[in-house]
Amino acid sequence: MQHRVAEEVPLRFRSREHAGAELARALVRVPFDFVLAIPRGGVPVAAEIARAHGADLDVLVAKKVGAPGNAELAVGAVTAGGTRVRNEDVLALTGAPEAWVNRAFVRAQESASAKEARLRAGRAPLDVGGRHVLLVDDGLATGATALCCARELRARGAARVTLAVPVGSRAACALLAREVDEVVCLRQPADFAAVGEHYDDFTQVSDDEATVILMSATRA
Repeated sequence: MQHRVAEEVPLRFRSREHAGAELARALVRVPFDFVLAIPRGGVPVAAEIARAHGADLDVLVAKKVGAPGNAELAVGAVTAGGTRVRNEDVLALTGAPEAWVNRAFVRAQESASAKEARLRAGRAPLDVGGRHVLLVDDGLATGATALCCARELRARGAARVTLAVPVGSRAACALLAREVDEVVCLRQPADFAAVGEHYDDFTQVSDDEATVILMSATRA
């Protein structure tokens, strides 16, 4: 799998829109049919790419599954379509019964499905079968959510999947490079700690804001 890192990019991004514009320039020679954003932070990044390349924009929602008594400790992730990624090492540490784990994944999938429907606001999902898809997020920390989304696209028959992010940890980029056809990451700092540290403005994107961006992209 190909793995690209841009050489001339800002040390920090002013905003997600700025990061998207920088990614759009780096993707000039990368073929794709349309753009799928991982909400919510990936939506404004992906919208800039879709606008610059004249491509259609859609979303692919995945939810992290938290450990018992510690929602911040992820034991896995699941997409609205039901594709699961499990962190077996963390699950073993939690000692969570398999019945509990399955219920947690089901609840997370239901939440992801509801969120995807809200964000699409009645629009039909794009058909990825046989297509070249660009999957976009605002950054990669562990890569669990992006991994889940990439596997979902494979399951839905995508012919080629390229993952594009402004910044990511080296470990996460290496992990995703084994799952997709190409990873385009503008920055992979050796001292990576958190995605937000590489943005001047990393204000959380609300569902309403993401929906407006998606509707505007559809009209355009």
